[in-house]
Amino acid sequence: MITNNDNISSPISAGNVAEAWNEAFGRLMRRGVEDIAPLLVSVHGLENDSPEDHPPIREALDRVLRGLGKNRDTNEVANTIFPRTLWNPAAPRAIFYERFLKNVWPSIRHVQANRRGNYFYRMVRFVDEDGAPDVNQLEHIIETWTQRHNHRHSALQLSIFDPRRDHLHSRRLGFPCLHQVSFTPLGPNGQDGLTVTGYYATQHIVTKAYGNYLGLIRLGQFMAHALGLRLCRMNCFAAKVELGVPKTAVQALCDSLTASDAIRSHS
Repeated sequence: MITNNDNISSPISAGNVAEAWNEAFGRLMRRGVEDIAPLLVSVHGLENDSPEDHPPIREALDRVLRGLGKNRDTNEVANTIFPRTLWNPAAPRAIFYERFLKNVWPSIRHVQANRRGNYFYRMVRFVDEDGAPDVNQLEHIIETWTQRHNHRHSALQLSIFDPRRDHLHSRRLGFPCLHQVSFTPLGPNGQDGLTVTGYYATQHIVTKAYGNYLGLIRLGQFMAHALGLRLCRMNCFAAKVELGVPKTAVQALCDSLTASDAIRSHS
């Protein structure tokens, strides 16, 4: 397990998802720590197509999630942000959107957790209840940058949180924890790369964070391709992070990562 003597809420910066996730996981597993508020996790070095994660660590986490009876592994969580298997970079983007909206969304919308939408759905079809056309936020950003040549950074962001649907009085809501995503070109006209940043109100490190990091990176790769830029960094800012499960349920995973030192040898 990676350790440091920094303040427990100090930013985490790593060269792959596994290392970043493991640091956050390790901090929350410390004695007396129940949550961290806030926490910024950053994964860098993505511009050279370096590995986005370390499969053995992810597979170990997925085994734990299955043992806990969770119905989503890390890749399934990532797919809620960006369904990568549907995307063919050589095909028109319209085909990608159509595959999701016509072939995938009708089957997943009936799941109780998706009754008000999911993350990618709100990115490509932000529904207006007052009769205005639905908005494909991703395509709007792409058009703004590539066709209108408007490189104003504040234009390159999308919203997930919808106060018309999400300002509810439920004690537990579940969705959406991810509220906003922004894309930041670096250097003049993005010549130094692109950064994707996701903003979370709350985040569960064990059950969701690894998949969240993967999903944001994959979304960033899609947008970088469409904008003609190179993705170089993913940032994930959470106002509050928790394990999401009892520490006793993941102590064995923590011990195994500490003993194997697998991530440090990988990175």
